[in-house]
Amino acid sequence: MASIDVLIPTYNRAAALAVTLTSLCAQSFQDFRVIISDQTEEYSAVETGEVQAAIRVLQVHGQEVQTHRHLPRRGIAEQRQFLLDQATAPYVLYLDDDLILEPWLIGNLWRMMQEQDCGFVGSAMIGLSFRTDVRPQQQQIEFWQGAVQPEIVAANTPQWNRYQLHNAANVYHVQQQLQITPDQPRLYRVAWVAGCILYNHAKLRDVGGFEFWRELPLNHCGEDVLVQLRLLAQYGGCGMLPSGAYHQELPTTIPDRHIDAPHLLPILPLAGEIHA
Repeated sequence: MASIDVLIPTYNRAAALAVTLTSLCAQSFQDFRVIISDQTEEYSAVETGEVQAAIRVLQVHGQEVQTHRHLPRRGIAEQRQFLLDQATAPYVLYLDDDLILEPWLIGNLWRMMQEQDCGFVGSAMIGLSFRTDVRPQQQQIEFWQGAVQPEIVAANTPQWNRYQLHNAANVYHVQQQLQITPDQPRLYRVAWVAGCILYNHAKLRDVGGFEFWRELPLNHCGEDVLVQLRLLAQYGGCGMLPSGAYHQELPTTIPDRHIDAPHLLPILPLAGEIHA
């Protein structure tokens, strides 16, 4: 059994998925399996030539690759829960289908998780088209001093504003300014992390995973935010610099974003004792 199951939900993005898989081929950490859940309705994204080529390279490197055509679509939270239900590894890395990863990234996430034993460690996506757009007003950062601890983060609190650090290329500018290098990564406090998050599998299931999909309408967003808020409250979580996750900056496949899970459902970190 692999140490990490890399879980990739995909929809109508064959070319972007192939690029993402190609960056997995170059990872220095190799103890992972890849599980892809494709919800493309018009065709099979995983059967396209570019995706199959990347899968073959992963396979000759020794990685198992499992693919699923998972229809009908029932929303992104259900798609994430379906992937979680296929996983058997002690850690799961949810990876968006439109990223490019530095070769050291998964290994660093793994190492930080082993040190902290928290709910999640994430690498925020960097949009390099914004690399000359410096926003110092959005670049406040709170580094963890010592072990990552549980904390309550909720909307309309100062902690919620941490999300601004993950806009545009802010984390790129911060890691450059502070000269943070892959051989000496640093952990910081977050509200949530999108796109590339390593979870402790057992802790993720302990807070319910994404089973709340049944409580949401089909068109929703914020499912990963809600899960991370629950994990932050019970087990703690963090972001990691340098990030090493670059966004391909394609249009979102979830354009209707007015139904936001963390604003509809409660945070239940301790058997329902705390709601935020």
